[in-house]
Amino acid sequence: MARKSTKEKNGGKEFLQTLQELAYEKGIDEERLFETIELALISAYRRNFSSAQNVRISLSRETGAFHVFARKTVVEEVENDITEISLEQARAINPDYDIEDVVEIEMTPANFGRIAAQTAKQVVMQRLREAERSNVYDEYKDRSSDIVTGIVQRVEGRNVFVDIGRAEALLMATEQLPTEEYNYGDTLRAYIIEVKSTARGPQIMLSRTHPGLLKKLFELQVPEMQEGVVEIKSIAREAGSRSKVAVYSSEERVDPIGACVGPHYMRVQAVVDELAGEKIDIVKWSDDPATYIANSLNPAKVISVAVNEAEKVSRVIVPDYQLSLAIGKEGQNARLAAKLTGWKIDIKSESQAAELMAEEAAEDTAAEESAAEEA
Repeated sequence: MARKSTKEKNGGKEFLQTLQELAYEKGIDEERLFETIELALISAYRRNFSSAQNVRISLSRETGAFHVFARKTVVEEVENDITEISLEQARAINPDYDIEDVVEIEMTPANFGRIAAQTAKQVVMQRLREAERSNVYDEYKDRSSDIVTGIVQRVEGRNVFVDIGRAEALLMATEQLPTEEYNYGDTLRAYIIEVKSTARGPQIMLSRTHPGLLKKLFELQVPEMQEGVVEIKSIAREAGSRSKVAVYSSEERVDPIGACVGPHYMRVQAVVDELAGEKIDIVKWSDDPATYIANSLNPAKVISVAVNEAEKVSRVIVPDYQLSLAIGKEGQNARLAAKLTGWKIDIKSESQAAELMAEEAAEDTAAEESAAEEA
């Protein structure tokens, strides 16, 4: 019997030590963990022994031993001996007790240790899972708008689940490049668009289509951006097809386009490769709207740009042979340029501009003649 008591005592100390180590390692408040276990033990006791009794269960912080105390209210006449105790019986325990005081009587069942240990283990595992979820959320909650590298874990329907280290992130169909397929084990870079806490843990949403991904990829490749000399002013992106990036240098000696392109096109090619061959036009930003608009239509050559700053509308004239290039396939080049600059862009060829000017001149002449006749 003494040997069993010693075993239980040693087991309690081992459990206590394990509990303390886990609490420290996972950053869980030790006292709150003890209190949670005690509450869970009360439910376990009522489920296995007596649901009618009012009990308190104590987990010793020194030995790790469990103790069950029946809580009974002192009354003059006992009507329910499970929850009540007479004043005479109470004062036999302690003469200081009075009516409506609560007496605690230890009544730990002989086989409660096994149930208590199982319950405590379940509580600890649950709290560890909660702590892990909380720690993961804390790690990623401020990383929205950041770039991560992950490995595809599984594909469910059109949703792709990516292992990004301590967490699993979701790349939804709407955030995937239309030119890409994703398979188990694939390594990819993605942009974190949202991190939110849910009952099942942190939910991290990724994107391969967000303009921010393009910006972060250039920042990784271009040292001048890391130094703050070259800056991306604007991005217009049709993911998987084509993008335009407007760049600016705070130092005249540094060519922002050259810095982004890199020696032998190495830097921009690395970004293109990462985005599955997406075409990228790098243009020079300017605070002069006409210059900026002309640059934005690269690779087309521009003859002139007229701007209406009040309405943010511009008319661009290009050589006849450059019209289709300026507009682009299905209007893509003009559309991206407008998005990049924030201006509405009306593109005309030289011939069209000449015809338009002739029509406007004829209208003006007709108006003048009409006004003269009326006079």
